[in-house]
Amino acid sequence: MKRLLLASLIASALLPAAARAADPTELTVMSFNIWGGGANDGKPVDETVAAIKAVNPDIVALLETQPEPDPCDADNCVPTGASVAKAIAERLGYFHYDQTKRNPALWGGAILSRYPIVQPTANDLGVQIDVKGRKVFAYSLHLPDFPYQPYQLLGIEYGPAPFFKTADEAVAAAKAARGPAMDLFMQDLKAADGADAVFVFGDFNEPSHLDWTEAVAKAGGQPLAVAWPTSLRMTGEAGFLDLFRVANPDPVQKPGLTWTTTSEPSDPSDHHDRIDFTYGRAAGLSVLKAGIVGEKAPEADIVVTPWPSDHRASMAVVRF
Repeated sequence: MKRLLLASLIASALLPAAARAADPTELTVMSFNIWGGGANDGKPVDETVAAIKAVNPDIVALLETQPEPDPCDADNCVPTGASVAKAIAERLGYFHYDQTKRNPALWGGAILSRYPIVQPTANDLGVQIDVKGRKVFAYSLHLPDFPYQPYQLLGIEYGPAPFFKTADEAVAAAKAARGPAMDLFMQDLKAADGADAVFVFGDFNEPSHLDWTEAVAKAGGQPLAVAWPTSLRMTGEAGFLDLFRVANPDPVQKPGLTWTTTSEPSDPSDHHDRIDFTYGRAAGLSVLKAGIVGEKAPEADIVVTPWPSDHRASMAVVRF
């Protein structure tokens, strides 16, 4: 009888924990290049805080948390001031981690979370987060912007970069520009083995193969179809879902352009594209909602004015 009673007590004690483990977790996530927290355009950090509050994310990755030189170009774009990530986190009541290492996959990055941040990865590209007992990893990447292949294909000058005519030339140049940073990320990603969920955010400075398709090219949205290598590595080699494109599968109807808010789409000296991403990977991951946050409709699903950045943000609501 005593053994049966003990077994019953143990079973009853374990059931709530097992039930909790089986319950789905829902998170709102956001990727936001904040352009120095607005400092690059003389804007107060409060505008950046307001943009984040409009989404109310559980986890938000911030890119370009430090001001940049004027001009910031292919030859020189070294940060000129301190990160504003801590000030933003304090206003939101979030935990935060500034990515301070210097490597090809970082430029003034930070990760903010409603939940406790446990520890960073070896190369500083991500952090482990304790989400109600679940192990979640969040990575924030800012990949090299030079050379920028959409400009090279369209004959738009940006530093001493040659112009291209073919998709193969663009793919080779993209691999050379961002391959080392992606190799570093793949090393850091090993820390997330066995995690309940993994998210990757960032300004990739490269479009997606899911956007530069034959259908989009025929509709006039892009000059040609290109199998961009970085997004292929993310969805293929690393097994991530492009959360925005899962929720919005038609790139003709919903391009989701995040670059840029500072020029008109008709401006021949620029080209608008989706280069800011939210990726996710988890067992049973479903995307409940995903959209763009920015200065005006129809480009943005969530409109915030005044808008503090030269990029629009990407957000998603997921369950796993």
